[in-house]
Amino acid sequence: MEHNKTEQKKTGFASKLGFVLAAAGSAVGLGNIWRFPYLAAKYGGGIFLLVYLIATVTFGFALLVTEIAIGRRTGKSVGQAYTFMNKRFKWLGIIATAVPMIIFPYYCVIGGWVLKYLVCFVTFSGADAAADQYFSAFTANTWEPLLYLAIYVLLTSGVVMLGVQKGIEKISKILMPVLIVMTIAIAVYSLTIEGAMDGLKYYLLPDFSKFSFETVIAAIGQLFYSLSVAMGIMITYGSYMRKDANIETCTRQIEVFDTCVAFLSGLMIIPAVVAFSGGAENINAGPGLMFITLPKVFMAMPAGEIVGIAFFILVTLAALTSSISLMETIVAVIEEKFKIGRKKICTITALASIAVGMLSVLGYSIWSDFTILGKQILDFFDFVSNNLMLPVVAIGTCILVGYVVKTKFVEEEVELNGKFKAVGLYRVMVKFIAPALLAIVFLWSLFMPAL
Repeated sequence: MEHNKTEQKKTGFASKLGFVLAAAGSAVGLGNIWRFPYLAAKYGGGIFLLVYLIATVTFGFALLVTEIAIGRRTGKSVGQAYTFMNKRFKWLGIIATAVPMIIFPYYCVIGGWVLKYLVCFVTFSGADAAADQYFSAFTANTWEPLLYLAIYVLLTSGVVMLGVQKGIEKISKILMPVLIVMTIAIAVYSLTIEGAMDGLKYYLLPDFSKFSFETVIAAIGQLFYSLSVAMGIMITYGSYMRKDANIETCTRQIEVFDTCVAFLSGLMIIPAVVAFSGGAENINAGPGLMFITLPKVFMAMPAGEIVGIAFFILVTLAALTSSISLMETIVAVIEEKFKIGRKKICTITALASIAVGMLSVLGYSIWSDFTILGKQILDFFDFVSNNLMLPVVAIGTCILVGYVVKTKFVEEEVELNGKFKAVGLYRVMVKFIAPALLAIVFLWSLFMPAL
C-alpha cells in the first residue's frame, strides 16, 4: 500500500499515552473552560449538554479520526499533507496552515490576560480583580498586556523548542493529570456553595422545550474549539503518532478527556454563578465570564481567593497545552518547508507572534476606535479564523476524503491495528452528515448574529 512508503523519519511521540495526553491537551483549552459553560448556560443547560455529547461521539469522532489518520499516513505537516493526498487540494493545505498562524498570536494575548489574573490572585489582590472596571482598565493599558503577551509566548516557545518527546510529550504527561485533578476539586467545591443545586439542575437535566436549531449550531461550533479540528493540529500530531497505536481507540480516549474537562468546567462555573448571580441568564459571554463575572464570584465565596488562585492556575495550564499545539503546528510546517533548525524557527515564530499579537493588544488600547467590519482587531482575527476558515478546512477535508481519495485512505490507516469498529458511522458522517452540518454552520455564522 502507498502509505507504507511514507513511514515518518521525524521524531514522534515515544508512547501511545504521550500522544493521547498531548492531543487531549491541545483539545482542552480556553474553549472548554470559558466558552463551553456560557454556551451551555445560553442554550438550555442540560439539553445543550446532551446535543454536544451526541455531536462529539459522531461528528467530532469522524473529524478527529480523519485528521489523525491523514497525519500518520502521510507523515507530513499540514502544509504538505493535503498536497500529498491530491495536488488539486494544495489550496486546502495553505488555508489549514494559515489557521494556526492567525489564531496563535491572539490566543497568546488572551493567555497573557490569564497570566495577569493569576498573578493578581497569587499576590492576594483578588478584590482588585473583582472591581467593575479592572479588566477594561487593564486591557486599555498598552504596556502591561504587551508584557504578559511576551511572557506567555516565551513560556509556550520554551516547551516547543525542546521538541516532541522532551518538550510536548513530557509536559503533557505532567499538566494533563494535574489539570483533571484541579478541575474535579474546584467543581466539587462549587457544588458545596449554598444555592448551587439550582444551577446543577439547570446544567444536568435536559429541558426539551429549550431545544432549538440554534442549540445544534452552537454545539457543532463548539466542537471546533473543543477538539482542535480543522486547525492542522491533529494532522501534525498524527504525523508524530506511532504506527502501533490504534487510531480509533486513541480518538475515543481524546474525546473522553476533552468532554470530561468541558463537562467539569460547566460544573465549576454554572452552579457557582447561578448561586451568586441569581440565574443562568447572568452568565456573560466571552471574556466577560472569565475576567469579570468569575473574580466577583470567587471573592463572594468562602476561601474565594484560594479558589481563584487554583482556578487561574488551571486555566493557565489549559491555555498552555493548546498554545503549545498551535505553535508546534506552525513550527512543523516551517521545519518541513525550509529545513532549518527548531530553535531558530521557534525564535522567529515567537518574535513574529508577539509582533502580530501586538495588533490585538493595541486594538483594546490606543487603537480602540479602529474597527474592521465593526469588530475590534482581536475579534476580527477570531471571526476570520473560527467562523470562516475552520468550516472551509473541515468541509474541504470531508470532500477530499469522502469523494476524491475516498474513505479507504483513512480506513486503511485505522485498520493497521485491527478492525475499524465504527467504519459504517464514519463513512456516513464524512460523506453526508458532516459536510452538510458544516455548510449550515458556515452559512449561519456568516449571515446570523455570532454565537
